[in-house]
Amino acid sequence: MRILGLDYGEKRIGVAICDELGWTAQGLPTIIRKDKKHDWEILANLIKNYNVEKIIIGYPLRLDGSEGIQCEKVNRFAALLNKAFSLPVIKWPETLSTKEAEEILTNSGMHWKKRKKKVDKLAACLILQNYLDSSDSKKVN
Repeated sequence: MRILGLDYGEKRIGVAICDELGWTAQGLPTIIRKDKKHDWEILANLIKNYNVEKIIIGYPLRLDGSEGIQCEKVNRFAALLNKAFSLPVIKWPETLSTKEAEEILTNSGMHWKKRKKKVDKLAACLILQNYLDSSDSKKVN
């Protein structure tokens, strides 16, 4: 089963895909958002080309576990994904995944200009890998 991982943002969407066995997440090119038609076209191509059966989207809970404004935006986007592609969309806690991705890239010695281009992809990988490593990913939906 191929699973698509997304790190939703208003300007960019980080994207990752798992291998056929569901063990590892690999980054795909980040979607630079232009308009709804453009974004959906890219997502539709990814879903078709990788034969995606499920989507995991990062759910940015606050540190205290409560939902904020960004969660509302992710909820709307997740509902649109489900309606457009008729696939299960699982919201996965991702608090500080972008910060973790930035830290990993900084520690690797990557220049800040390159980090900016890679951070969303890595955040999507972290979200998806965290899901794959959980017992939830082993359950049949």
